[in-house]
Amino acid sequence: MSRTTTTTRAEYCVIACADAWRDNGEVLASPMGLIPSIGARLAKRTFSPDLLLTDGEAMLVGLDGTAEGWLPYRRHLTMVTGGRRHVMMGASQLDRFGNQNISCIGDWQQPARQLLGVRGAPVNTLNNPVSYWVPKHSRRVFVEKVDMISGVGYDSAAAAGPSATRYHRIPRVVTNLGVLDFATPDRAMRLASVHPGVTAGEVQAATGFPLALPDEVPDTREPTATELRLIRAVIDPDGLRDREVPPA
Repeated sequence: MSRTTTTTRAEYCVIACADAWRDNGEVLASPMGLIPSIGARLAKRTFSPDLLLTDGEAMLVGLDGTAEGWLPYRRHLTMVTGGRRHVMMGASQLDRFGNQNISCIGDWQQPARQLLGVRGAPVNTLNNPVSYWVPKHSRRVFVEKVDMISGVGYDSAAAAGPSATRYHRIPRVVTNLGVLDFATPDRAMRLASVHPGVTAGEVQAATGFPLALPDEVPDTREPTATELRLIRAVIDPDGLRDREVPPA
């Protein structure tokens, strides 16, 4: 499809989030946040029809949110611990190897700011694929070293050994500026694409450590006409996505 000048920055973010679940098969999609949720629903309606969606509590739901089945906690845990779930979490801090912090800012003994706490991040990252969504790319989030490891990155998993690396995988990090991944020999963060209108230099300037860069950084792919129609008319007709990521 040729470039669509009316595609908003938020819609590129939705597309990038949706592509995280491409070819995942029958796994439980667990998006945390508005744009990841729109992305998961878009993926299921298009190229990943086998995805399982939940209401966030105890039911599997269909495309319109209608309950289709019961997901008891024991079954949920089986999917979590067997690699059959793909979570897209947020992050207060991320470092170059994908270690994530949602617990505190500053020294753990006496933090300057208390956040959510570690919660389920260690179990998520060690037991099933975890991607990340960052609505505002900045040096405050992308730091040289996280103040506390909540979600486990590639270097930490490798140091812990085979039991930690069996299901550990971070497919991508999506932000309001672009898409990052860890497709490098040492699993350091790489700039995989920039959203149209953004330069690689802008992304690097908003990142607190050197990013691995391909010879040519591509643009995030364009949505198809069908995908745009679904985003705008079916999944998010009220345009809530633009409140999370305003038009550039």
